[in-house]
Amino acid sequence: MEQVTDPDERIFTEHELQKYDGARGRPVYIAFAGIVYDVTHAPLWRTGTHQDLHYAGIDLTRSLPQAPHAEEVFTRPGVKRVGKFAP
Repeated sequence: MEQVTDPDERIFTEHELQKYDGARGRPVYIAFAGIVYDVTHAPLWRTGTHQDLHYAGIDLTRSLPQAPHAEEVFTRPGVKRVGKFAP
């Protein structure tokens, strides 16, 4: 999956990403393969958890191979690239 990159794109550290956990109305962000996505408006992420298996605010790169979908899920409506992940 090809992603457009912006040289001025925000860089998220692991600590910064953890703040976007969906708790108390905060946005819901996740990281995958070095990219941070805002999934706040994705129906299955609105509570900050996905299927009671995955939590927002973390890198899910290792989890995707066990998922019933591939990385094309990051092109769905409600999912928006917001930066790069640099743990």
